[in-house]
Amino acid sequence: ASMNLSFTKGDDPEKVRENYRRMADMLGMDMERMTLSFQTHTTNVRKVTEEDAGKGIVKERDYQDVDGLITDIPGITLVTFYADCVPLYFVDPVHRAVGLSHSGWEYGTEPANVIACIGPSICQDCFEVGPEVAAEFADGFAKQYHNDLFYQKSDGKYQVDLWRANQIVLREAGIPADQIHTTDICTRCNPAHLFSHRIMGTERGNLAAFLALREQG
Repeated sequence: ASMNLSFTKGDDPEKVRENYRRMADMLGMDMERMTLSFQTHTTNVRKVTEEDAGKGIVKERDYQDVDGLITDIPGITLVTFYADCVPLYFVDPVHRAVGLSHSGWEYGTEPANVIACIGPSICQDCFEVGPEVAAEFADGFAKQYHNDLFYQKSDGKYQVDLWRANQIVLREAGIPADQIHTTDICTRCNPAHLFSHRIMGTERGNLAAFLALREQG
């Protein structure tokens, strides 16, 4: 019921900014250097520059259809939004670059150097889909993975494991298994703590993922 981090859910914008101030204080980051995505379920990724610092909070965003953010600028905090979907965090400690919600490579990043995290999101037991969605997963992954990814129930519906799906994608991209970290926290199982679209529908706030390179000094 609180800590909504989206300006598009009908809350007083100043109260949402106060939530960002609290997050910035907790993270030790500057709220006015946070940069927000503009998500529309695309695969578009924006390379965040110094000019983008503060866009979405203290400056208008001059972009849209951006579901992933990457940067190599210390002190800028990337922010993306969720309410059951899977947050993906990427850190390249060699080239000092970070990304949210994107598995592509920039800044000379080698997959073998990447530390990846799969954040709180809907678990397999809660993610029920119809045959058409299960078929998309069957087409998108090698048959050897199908038993890991989904199973069919007696009513014809399927339960799909998004955490495992992302683990497979990250491994196939070349990230070592011991550098992929997955939470066991489901948004739908924990509606007292986390916003869940499947529990609450559209009348809810949004969670946010935050990722930044700390300034050295």
